This record gives sequence, structure tokens and C-alpha cells, in this order.
Amino acid sequence: MANSAQAAKRARQAVERRARNMSARSKLRTAISRTVRALDSGDAEKAAAAYEEARPVIDSMVGKGIIHANKAARHKNRLNKRLRALKEG
Repeated sequence: MANSAQAAKRARQAVERRARNMSARSKLRTAISRTVRALDSGDAEKAAAAYEEARPVIDSMVGKGIIHANKAARHKNRLNKRLRALKEG
């Protein structure tokens, strides 16, 4: 339990921020998993569309501080590598 008004306010803010961050992280994971499912299906056009939808979501999570820039780059690189391999045959 918070012992001061300042600590109580910080506790409330932490709860709100945690909920916001969990929602954003869920959105990120959903975008990535949609792309992975599209890649697994073997349809290059569907996979490319899913990747194009996921890319700005990944980048926006970096801007919000949800994930590190290197992690975003790693996700985009791995997804794009799989997409290129699917397109090549």
C-alpha cells in the first residue's frame, strides 16, 4: 500500500501503463504471428500483404519503447528473409 499521495498516484499510473503496454505488445505479437501463418500457408501474395501490415506495427512499437530497435530489426529481417525465400520458390 502506498504511504503518500505521490506513491499512490505512481501506483495508479503504473497500472494504466502496464495495461497499455500489454495491449501494444499483444498487437505486435498478433501482427507477427499473422505474417508467420501467411508464410506457412505458402501463398506469397498473402504473405507479402501480411508483412506489409506488420512492418509499421513493429516500427511503431520501437517508437513507443515497447521493444528495442534491434529486436524490431531482427523480426523484420527474419520475416523478410522467409518471404524472399517463398517468392523465389
